[in-house]
Amino acid sequence: MKAVNKVSSRKRIVNATRGEVLARDAQLAESAGERRRGLIGRDGLKPGEGLILPRCRQVHSFGMRFPIDVVFIDRSGVVVMTCPDLEPRSISSVAWRARVAIELPAGTIERARTLIGDRITVKDRIS
Repeated sequence: MKAVNKVSSRKRIVNATRGEVLARDAQLAESAGERRRGLIGRDGLKPGEGLILPRCRQVHSFGMRFPIDVVFIDRSGVVVMTCPDLEPRSISSVAWRARVAIELPAGTIERARTLIGDRITVKDRIS
């Protein structure tokens, strides 16, 4: 069985351009199963939580019970598309230049004033 490094799978996400924290405790979806499951079956995301989906250019919210915000970033960490308040049973547009999707509680994009072109940093969360 592969050992899981819990520190590296939990991340802190910051909009470095605005100096705003998007998530203090974001889970990195590392396996194919984690990526497929995503947030399905959960009742919501608490403020400060998030899910990072590597190698992702589009998301859906089929099977989800709550709206989410989604930030798509390119390989250099620049926001290339945002989807505020993606309702359950919806699908985002395709963000062709994106390499990562970050799912956040609804309202996070507006609260953090996140815009296309902002630089996002993702770092290991310090317990």
